[in-house]
This record gives sequence, C-alpha cells and structure tokens, in this order.
Amino acid sequence: MNKGSLYFLSSILLYALIFSACRKDLEPVKDDKEILVPEPSAELKGFYLLNEGNMNMNKASLDYFDFNSGLYSRNIYSQANPEVVKGLGDVGNDIAVYGAKLYVVVNVSNKVEVLDAKTGKKIKQIDVLNCRYITFNRGKAYVSAYLGEVGDPKAPRGVVVCIDTTTLSEVKRVDVGRQPEEIAIVGEKLYVANSGGYSPPNYERTVSVIDLNTFKVVKNIDVAINLHRLKADPYGDLYVTSRGDYYDIASKLFVIDTKTETVKKTFDIGVSNLTIDGDRAYFYSTEFSYLTGENTISYGILNVKDEVLTTQKFIMDGTDESIMIPYGIAVNPVSKDVYVTDAKDYVSPGTLYCFDKNTGKKKWSVETGDIPAHIAFVYR
Repeated sequence: MNKGSLYFLSSILLYALIFSACRKDLEPVKDDKEILVPEPSAELKGFYLLNEGNMNMNKASLDYFDFNSGLYSRNIYSQANPEVVKGLGDVGNDIAVYGAKLYVVVNVSNKVEVLDAKTGKKIKQIDVLNCRYITFNRGKAYVSAYLGEVGDPKAPRGVVVCIDTTTLSEVKRVDVGRQPEEIAIVGEKLYVANSGGYSPPNYERTVSVIDLNTFKVVKNIDVAINLHRLKADPYGDLYVTSRGDYYDIASKLFVIDTKTETVKKTFDIGVSNLTIDGDRAYFYSTEFSYLTGENTISYGILNVKDEVLTTQKFIMDGTDESIMIPYGIAVNPVSKDVYVTDAKDYVSPGTLYCFDKNTGKKKWSVETGDIPAHIAFVYR
C-alpha cells in the first residue's frame, strides 16, 4: 500500500475515532453573549465568525461581534432561525457578505445558506453538493464544489457553480479539476485551486482558469500537488498554497503572474492560510508530517509588493505560545488589527484573538464555537 493510501485511510480512521469517542460528550452550542472592547467604526458595523463544527455533528455555528457596543454574540443563527431543526448544519466551510446578504457555505450539508446580513434570518438555501468556497463578481456568486461523497477517491471532477444573487438560483456550472478549493477573480477571469485530495498520491496540481464571459476553462496552470489556498494581491498576482503529501513533499507557497499565467516565484515555506491586506500577506502554518507525527506551527508576514518574506511578526507578546492550532486569520480592513482563531482540540469551543496592528499585543480574546475558522466583515 502506498504512502498516499496510508494517509487517506489513517485520516478516515482518525476522524472515526474522534467522532466515536466524543459524540456522547458533546453538548449543544450555548446561546450566550459577552462584552468585549468596543471598537466604534464609521465604516464597519461588525463581523461574523463561522465555526466549522465537527463533521457529522451538525455543529456549525455563527457568532457576531458588534464593533459599536463591543457585544460578542454566540450561535446567532439558531437564535434567528429557531424553526430550523438542525441549525446551520454540518461543517461551515466559508462565509462572505455581498450586498445586504450573508452567504454561508456548509460543506457536508451540501448547501449555501443565504441570510439577511443585518438579522441573520434565513432567506433561502441553495443546494450545491460538497460545496467549498465562495466569491463574487458583478451580481454573481461563484462556488467551488467537490461533488461526490466525502472522501470518495472515485468522486468526479469538481465544478465552479455560478449563482445569480438576485434570484438566488444556479445559472450555470463548469467542470474543473478534482476537489477544487479556494477561488479568486482577477480581471475577467476566475482562478480555482485544484487539490485532488480524495485520491492521494494521485493529487491534482493545477489552477484552472475560467473566462467569466464564456464561463469556460481556458487554461490549466501547472503549479504543485494538493493545492488549497488562493489569494489575489493588489498587483495582479495570485498566492497559492500546496499542502504537499504530508510525507516527503513539503508544503510550499507559489506566486502566479496572471498576465503570463505562469508561476513566477516559489517560497519554500509552509502556509496553511493567509490573508492579504494592502502590501502585506499575513500567514500561519500548521504543517503536519506523518514522518514525525507532529505539527510545525509558525507565523509570518510577506511583502507582496516586493515579493519577499519579511522578519516582521504580528504576534509580539508571546500569545502564540498559547495557541494550540491556528485555524483562521483575518485583518480588520479599517483598524488593521489582526484576528487569529484557535481550533484547540477540534472537539471543544475554540478561541478568537485580536492583536493590535502596531504593538502585536493581544487586545482581547473570546470563546467561540467549535473550530472557529472564517470571518466576514459587515460594512455600514
């Protein structure tokens, strides 16, 4: 049996052990509130935090922080939608605000929940099998989707689905690579990172390029195996991560020039997630190796204008030593404070940290739902 197959089977067994051991001990997410430090803003109302929740547990949940009052409210979806028996659903994988609506991608529940961004009240559910990530352009939402059952090595090629944000109905879809992950739009093209994560070691290694006018794949850019994150910078470049194979092939970060649609630079660093704000890309790495059985955790800042790794840090007070598993990252678009989430042991409430942009010191922290991961800001 090859290493890739061993990885896949061991991952499934690990999930099974965690779920069987913890299923009886898990309790429903509590409906509660907490006052943090008010951060009044003329531009921002607050932000939503999506907690992924454990697979097969229907424990995805939604928190909200109000900048003006400093009120942090947990599990607001269930409060706003008490008639929805199973709550938000199973594994919240992405979240975004577009116009007056909040879009929540719920992976294993095979749906995109569309909510009123002010109240959290459910407007509509859009069914998309094994959906992953979402982005927007000119009145359309674009959602990447694995298709097939979770973990199925025989799953078909994935798709990008186009949804009209007025009718909230699917308009069309296009085939891409197997198990497509994050997506980004630059100019008239949409880029999607293909992973092939269901069939190691036979990973995908391309970024598919979709012409938005024809909605057809016009090119596949060869990058590296098992791609995941994909972020656009202000200069027309894409930063895409490779997770490697968790054995001999290490995780790396690649820069794609969208003018030439080729890889122009490689950073030999592990990057699990990143967010780009202006000339800075803030990132963390939680790189797991089956050879050592350990995670290697690190944090850093890239200068995307000069395309260099800096020596700067965004956590300066030692709080990083208390973070067990960094799992989400975002930058406040106005204050420039940095938010980092901690998934801890994946089966109990996590923590959200806010770090001051200038000093790198913790301003506040708060308990979240299980596996806090994705943040969406709400403008006034």
